[in-house]
Amino acid sequence: MKAVLLTAYGDVDRLQLRDVPEPTAGPNEIKVRMAGASINPIDWKLRSGAYHAYMPLQLPAILGRDASGTVVAVGPGVTGFAVGARVMGRVNATYAELVVGPTEAWTALPAGMDLVDAGAYPLVLLTGAQLMEDAVRPSRGAEVLVTGATGSTGRVAVFAAKAAGARVLAGIRAKHRGEAASLGADQVVALDDEADVARLPPLDAIADTVGGETTQLLLGKLKAGGTIGSVVGEPKGARERGLVVRAIMAHADSRRLAQLAGAVAEGKLSIPIVRRFPLAEAGQAQKLAESGAGGKVLLTG
Repeated sequence: MKAVLLTAYGDVDRLQLRDVPEPTAGPNEIKVRMAGASINPIDWKLRSGAYHAYMPLQLPAILGRDASGTVVAVGPGVTGFAVGARVMGRVNATYAELVVGPTEAWTALPAGMDLVDAGAYPLVLLTGAQLMEDAVRPSRGAEVLVTGATGSTGRVAVFAAKAAGARVLAGIRAKHRGEAASLGADQVVALDDEADVARLPPLDAIADTVGGETTQLLLGKLKAGGTIGSVVGEPKGARERGLVVRAIMAHADSRRLAQLAGAVAEGKLSIPIVRRFPLAEAGQAQKLAESGAGGKVLLTG
């Protein structure tokens, strides 16, 4: 089969389309013909070597953390999926024509969802929901600020926070005010506008998807003992302020993925897709996504 291999740490020229052995579905695994696989920040952080210290790769490696497609084979013990089923999943090594992953990582596509587009959703859906539900854990009525709220993960975090009954503040860049109006947040705050930040109420929690200087500026807005949940690592100095800090990475959860995918299919949650590339153009796809595409970038099978 064809797959995109990362041959060495570095720029996108280190991504090469090659012939590799076809994977086999083991016990409680399914093999899927990839229709769509999304580009996620972890992909270029792994490619560049930025994550090498704590997430080293055995090179050459196939990148990718989510995919959609059609089941072509099931492993021993599999009863919940049949050949021909349309599925999406939070699985690894998805820059490939064929993808194998455990059954607990996959879920059936909801009715009406495009098979290719479904590849854009699994990682951001689970990351945004788990950021809110596992890390922030807001109580009803809590003041919760989501940074990067118009990003894919941020959109899901806003959705999950509203579902939990929190009062949600969508933290954005000023140029995204118009886009943020459709998120369903209770308040929109331009985090690059000093006046907007100064008017922030005392916060019970921050759901952080951006990190860096933006987050550092916001730590002082949290109430004593407040919570900061993050998908970009623990912010410096947060624990020293007496804050509750929970940094997470998304894990597979087929039940929750099915619920969130249903919300997308029903139009209750929107994750924009801005560009689709064939597998052979994975380098160009990563370059566009890394530069800030304004939505999801997909590889197609």
